Amino acid sequence: MNRTTAAVRVAAVAALTGLAACTSSGAPDGPEAGHPSSSAALPALRTAERATQQAGTARVRSTTVMGSQLSLTADGLLAWRAGLSGSLTLRYTGGTAATTMRGLGVTSMEARYLHDAYYARMGDAFAAKTGGRHWLRYGYEDLKSLGGGADLAEQMRSTTPDQSVRLLLDSEDVRAVGEETVKGRATIHYSGTVTVGDVTDAGLRQRLRSAGVTGESLDIWIDEKNLLVKKVEKSSTASGKVTQTAHYSDYGVKVAVRKPPAADTQDFKALLSQSGTNPS
Repeated sequence: MNRTTAAVRVAAVAALTGLAACTSSGAPDGPEAGHPSSSAALPALRTAERATQQAGTARVRSTTVMGSQLSLTADGLLAWRAGLSGSLTLRYTGGTAATTMRGLGVTSMEARYLHDAYYARMGDAFAAKTGGRHWLRYGYEDLKSLGGGADLAEQMRSTTPDQSVRLLLDSEDVRAVGEETVKGRATIHYSGTVTVGDVTDAGLRQRLRSAGVTGESLDIWIDEKNLLVKKVEKSSTASGKVTQTAHYSDYGVKVAVRKPPAADTQDFKALLSQSGTNPS
């Protein structure tokens, strides 16, 4: 694999990882998902799930550590009223993938998520080596050529912050930990663990297995407006541990995401073809 191909793949992984850190890739469909339980936490979590979903937009800041492979931060705005869209600035802070990108002069990346594709701005140094265009376009339907398959495309299009709340409804040990202050805001801390066997939605269960996820713990903090303030998600995967922490603020903020200029954009498949790599 040449360096250009490696960078194209890292950019795809980073864009999904940054988004997953801000949202959740492990939530079942339907508002009443979850095991029957007498836990007092469940009604509050259902209220929080609805309130967060209805808010529609927010500012998100997150950190992710994927073992020795990749560490990054994400900061930006997301909207999820009619499919997910938004813009995140991703900064590579460690791991072998970050080393690959730094070798090509890329230490950070802007990722714009639209309804049919996401766009990665790779920076001046990368553009100078790949025909002068700064943006790479990844059509969601084309992502399977990078090995992610349809699941990767679906995660890009459908993950939203309220799903982090909803996922706890599939935990058999969900509980309210207690009142805590997060960045000056009064919150209630909830915690639980989920394994693939716990997940009630068959499609989600298959996606988790495909991603190599065997189980995870999830902690969330909900404020007095029933909105998600913070989440910490720790997953066990076939390739190691993944820890993601996200903070949410400015619910209802205006989010306007523009498609990058066509003259400054190249499709990732075309770039791989030019570098002598068959993306399919």
